[in-house]
Amino acid sequence: MTKEVLLTITGQQFDGESEQKYSDTFPGEYYERGGKRYVVYDETMEGFTESTRNIIRFTEKKVDVSKKGVVNTQMLFEENKLNRTGYRTPYGELVMGINTSGIRFLETEERIRMDVEYELELNYEHQADCKISIDIRPRV
Repeated sequence: MTKEVLLTITGQQFDGESEQKYSDTFPGEYYERGGKRYVVYDETMEGFTESTRNIIRFTEKKVDVSKKGVVNTQMLFEENKLNRTGYRTPYGELVMGINTSGIRFLETEERIRMDVEYELELNYEHQADCKISIDIRPRV
């Protein structure tokens, strides 16, 4: 995998009544250090000039997403495990729970893809069943 990559994140949330889907693509940088892999990219939120720096650390069994900037959190996805963390936004702070039911990891020379299924809770209440896909490819 090259250092300069394009990262496409797609996801869906189903709260029992409605489904929300999203997809976005970001330029980023890919690294390997100490047996772990990293992707770093910046994200801007509508209405804000400051960006959020995102670092995704991953192995075949675990995905760790750190956000620093407009949004601040560290989300840990580990199969069959509930992880809770603070989620700070300009509008306030929440306690976020992530109960990961599955992680699928696929890798070729030109692509890395992670598919994660999890239950999302906010302030200890179930909010949605979620799926997220992270697709990493060389930037052309």
